Amino acid sequence: MGGHWLHVLAVAQHEIMLFAAVGLIVGGLDDLLFDSLYLFRQMWRRVFIYSRYPRMTSPDLPAPREPGRLAIFVPAWDEAHVIGATLRAMLLRWGTQDFRIFVGTYPNDPATIRAVADVAAGDARVRLVVHTDDGGSTKADCLNQLWGAVLRDEAAEDFAYKAVVLHDAEDAVHADELRLFDVMTERFEMVQLPVQPLLNQHSKWIAGHYADEFAESHGKYLSTREALGASVPSAGVGCAFTRKSLATIADRRGGSPFDPGSLTEDYEIGLHIRQMGGRTAFVTMRDGAGKMIRTEEHFPETLDAAIRQKARWFVGISLAGWDRMGWHGGIREFWMRLHDRRTSLAALVLCAAYLALLLYGLRLVLGVVYAVPAEPMPDFLVSCLWITSGLMLWRMGMRAFFVGRTYGLAQALRSVPRTFIANIIAILAARRAMGIYIRQLRGGSVVWDKTVHRSAFDTEIAA
Repeated sequence: MGGHWLHVLAVAQHEIMLFAAVGLIVGGLDDLLFDSLYLFRQMWRRVFIYSRYPRMTSPDLPAPREPGRLAIFVPAWDEAHVIGATLRAMLLRWGTQDFRIFVGTYPNDPATIRAVADVAAGDARVRLVVHTDDGGSTKADCLNQLWGAVLRDEAAEDFAYKAVVLHDAEDAVHADELRLFDVMTERFEMVQLPVQPLLNQHSKWIAGHYADEFAESHGKYLSTREALGASVPSAGVGCAFTRKSLATIADRRGGSPFDPGSLTEDYEIGLHIRQMGGRTAFVTMRDGAGKMIRTEEHFPETLDAAIRQKARWFVGISLAGWDRMGWHGGIREFWMRLHDRRTSLAALVLCAAYLALLLYGLRLVLGVVYAVPAEPMPDFLVSCLWITSGLMLWRMGMRAFFVGRTYGLAQALRSVPRTFIANIIAILAARRAMGIYIRQLRGGSVVWDKTVHRSAFDTEIAA
């Protein structure tokens, strides 16, 4: 009897392992190709470009041909504990540059309104914008309210903003960011700067896995994507859009550039700009002290918050993004969108891999109990396992390299075991994402599913 059930268990385990192995090989080869293109590009630039020309830094930036005022959009729903410190830091770091900060709030969030009003009372460059409805709606809906405030500003003063910059209420900005945007938006319709998660000593494993992912994504993925001529998606913070490009999208959408029906309006708008023929860019540049011009912020530090955030990304990019954005563009754009949308399937493959591992362990235990020798694995499956092992080691090595380059050796070593944490979060987030997506297909409303953030300027928590 035991031998029969062990055979059934072995068959099930082999089939699940085969599915996982094939999925991991396909994904691993996709990553390997990306890595190869990145390494080739880096070698080419080092040998043929940077050997002849020095790398540009912010002090070397030319003056913009047509200097213009920049509008900073900061949506703020229930951000009373962080928004004041963020606005003061922006005003201090950006100094006398030509900008205005539009902060979107809601009438049923008086604490955030008061925090913004306190800063606005001392500096007219901060504009308090109160939504017409109670919050929270969606982030895109809040951004559209800010767009309306910009149009009213322009009509009242008879001028036009040059570009719109997006930031979150907890962002730590760089002093040279606006100068860089002022110059680069004369060449590109959308400009994205690197985003760097801040290390959190209270959450070295959950919040820490964001540091691993962003170090690799913004260290390799976006720059390679741009080099291939594909669209660069916006990260929603540390990015700028020309006013003209947003106005064009708004005209096509009845007056609002951001789609309130999307959970990832920031990701989508970069792709829309590319589809309209606009140019998108990911810019990595250091300041005079050698520090990268980037946006820094804390990321979710609890398991529940990380799952909720990842689920929102999965729905907006991988699931609903398939329906909403389609497969426009040539082979390079098709590949990039396929790479973006594989995340939900990748979570299923990871789940199958862990399940196969558990079933294998169960087989060994039951084999001892019933004194039945384990059935050997087919040669094809053994070969697949060797290939996946090699690809996995390469993958962890590349991630550790980028993490080490950004955060140092200790974090590079920690990124290896954090891979397991990232996989578990991805599996649980994919499960939640499927539920959200199914409810949307049934006509459910899209809501601003905010996650917990930690301020970059104080220790208070903003939900």
